[in-house]
This record gives sequence, structure tokens and C-alpha cells, in this order.
Amino acid sequence: MRIVLCLLAASSVAAFTPSIATPRVHVSLEMTAEKGSKRKAALKHLGKVAGAFGTFALATTGVPGAALAAKKTAAVIETGYTAKQLVGIGAGIVAGVASVKILQSGGGSTGKQDFLEASPYWDQSTVPVNVYKNKDPFKGKVVSTKRIVGPKATGETCHIVIDHQGKFPYWEGQSWGVIPPGVREKGGKPHSVRLYSIASSRYGDDMTGKTGSLCVRRATYWCPELKADDPAKKGICSNFLCDTKAGDEVMMTGPAGKVMLMPEEDPKTDYIMVATGTGIAPYRGFVRRLFVEDTPAANAYKGQAWLFLGVANSDALLYDDEWQEVKQKYPDNFRLDYALSREQENKKGGKMYIQDKVEEYADEIFNKLEGGAHIYFCGLKGMMPGIQDMLKTVAQKKGLDYEEWLKGLKAKKQWHVEVY
Repeated sequence: MRIVLCLLAASSVAAFTPSIATPRVHVSLEMTAEKGSKRKAALKHLGKVAGAFGTFALATTGVPGAALAAKKTAAVIETGYTAKQLVGIGAGIVAGVASVKILQSGGGSTGKQDFLEASPYWDQSTVPVNVYKNKDPFKGKVVSTKRIVGPKATGETCHIVIDHQGKFPYWEGQSWGVIPPGVREKGGKPHSVRLYSIASSRYGDDMTGKTGSLCVRRATYWCPELKADDPAKKGICSNFLCDTKAGDEVMMTGPAGKVMLMPEEDPKTDYIMVATGTGIAPYRGFVRRLFVEDTPAANAYKGQAWLFLGVANSDALLYDDEWQEVKQKYPDNFRLDYALSREQENKKGGKMYIQDKVEEYADEIFNKLEGGAHIYFCGLKGMMPGIQDMLKTVAQKKGLDYEEWLKGLKAKKQWHVEVY
């Protein structure tokens, strides 16, 4: 049997973090006859390749973006063993098939992410909204659920990939509604919908256009009397999602919202993205669309995307490997700043919160907004007063009426807020 494999072999632990999706892979089988030492040598080589092939299979069935740290590997294995024996030693190859193709990319023969675009790509007149409602929700299926924070993070945050079979289209910046199973303790009625910003581009982590991802922090309540988490007061939906496993069903509504969409008509537009915690979700979709995927938007983009993320400590950083990868590849078009409240100090000697980090660049941000930049806020609503006070101070120094200036930004649709 002559087996030709072209695959991606994961080469580091980073392959198991939510990231860039795996490209196209081809596996083909051709029947020939070989004997003797070639058979033994091939079997030894196959053992090495099988591990890499298994890693690829794992990536395509649950671990988002395992190919970020992958390297191209090609191997030709010649052996006289039967197909059953090959399966027995872990080759993971289907017996009796003349040619097997695993096509992970969904964009046809070109591999581009251009098959879910409007015409022209920046036209927002066809953005889907509330296609699935509470009374008739969509039934998605979990592909994978993975903890994405370190052991010293304040709480648990999970990245959840959901298969929607291409039947639940959405745009970057929109939200999915999730209806947790069961009923309320009081009244016995079904649980209400919880909205979660979608943490992937419209093409999904696997770039097939058939999945979407959520970034969810498990909501718990620490009881000072029990000196432990009180299970009776835990977040119903967040705990349901963080506890899901591959194959579990999720009842979903939406997609919801247009306030966080990116205006893509002018490819020189600057985006200033401010997030606390899981408020990072929509910006992951933005960044993937602009810098990771082969989209019309990415090919045209000439502006600068500036990401601010506020979390408690380094272990709580979300998708840091992805941001660093983009920053390295596009240093002129992508900027990144973190506010780590338990590790950094602001200029007054206090804890560094997101508004403090943004304030460090107050003049530059103000000037960008004056030049047409769009600014986005997503996460805890507690960040907004501090940020608005900071911008007000800058406006006053420039002799401007802050309220009128802000009204102007909103009129031009440059001000985007989705906080909770």
C-alpha cells in the first residue's frame, strides 16, 4: 500500500489554544505491493506521522485553531501491511478508500474567506437580525469547550465553539442569545435568553462558515458565611455553557444587534477597541477578519486597529497568543495595550484599570476620533464613567464643549457601546 499524506503537524503547546484555523489537508491512498525492509521502515515512519495526524484530527474536531503553531510536514510511507493493521497501529486512515480528502477550509478551491460577503463587502443592508426567536430557537451543537485562562486568573473563562451547520449566519460584532435548559425555580417558566457577544468572525474558528464561538466567564457568588461559592446563586447560563461538552445541544436566538458592526466602506478607518474581560469577544472577530483571514476587508484594510484590554492579572489575559501573532505580522496596523489591575499601577499610584490605560493616550485617541476613527466599548459598564471623564477633561483643555463633541461622534456613528 502506498500512502501519501500532506498534513499539518502541531509543533508546540500553543497549538491547543483558540487561534488560527487549520488549512486544507489532503490524504490519498494508492494500492501497490511492497515487501521486506521497506515495510518495517515505513511502519516506523508511520508511527511518527500518526501522532501529527492525530493532532490535526483533534484540531478539526474541537480545539479551535490548533494550526497557529503548526509547521508543514509531508511524508510518503510505503508498506505492505493491510489496512486493518494500519488502523491498529494508530494511522487513523480509512481502509479500502481509494482517495480521502479532508477539506477543512470552506472557501472552495481558493481557500479564501469570501463566500459569506455582501456585495460590495461593506454593504450592511443585508445584515441578518433576529432570524431565530425565543419561541422558535435554533438548536446548535457544541464542538468544544476549553478553559482559556491560567490557574491564577480571577475566575474561569471558557472558549466555546458551536456548530450551526451554516444555518445561523451572523456578522462580526453581533450577539447570540442562549436559552439555558430547565425552568426557573419560581414560577416554573423557561429561563430567559442571555446575550453573548460572538467571539469569532462570520467564518468561524475553522473558517468554514459553519461554526461560531463564544467567550464566557463562569458566574459564581462567593458566600462570606460559607467561605465558598454558593451554588444556589451561580449564573445559570454561564455555568451551563462552561460545563458543556462536545455534542451537547444549545438553544440559540438571534443574531442580535448592529451597534458594534465595523464600518468597512473606508479601508483607512481606525478602530479603537476597549474591553474588560469577556468584552473582548467582538474584537476577536474584528481582528480575525482584518488580519487573520483572507477576506476582502483584510485585503483592503489600510487603517489601524488599536486594542485595549483590562483584566486582573496576566493569567486572566484572553487570546494573548493571537494578539501577539497579529502584532508581530502587522506592527503598523495593529496596536495592543493591557491594563492589569493587580499587577500594574496608574500614574497616581493606584490600580491600573482600563480607563487609566486609555487615559495614557488621551490626546492621541482624541485626535484619532477627530480624524474619523470609531471607538468601541464592550464589557463592564463600570468602565464608562472613568473613560468619559477622561475624554471630557481632554475636550475642555482643547476649548471644546464635551457634550456637543460627544453628540457629534454619536451623530457620525463613531461611538459604539455595548456594556453590561
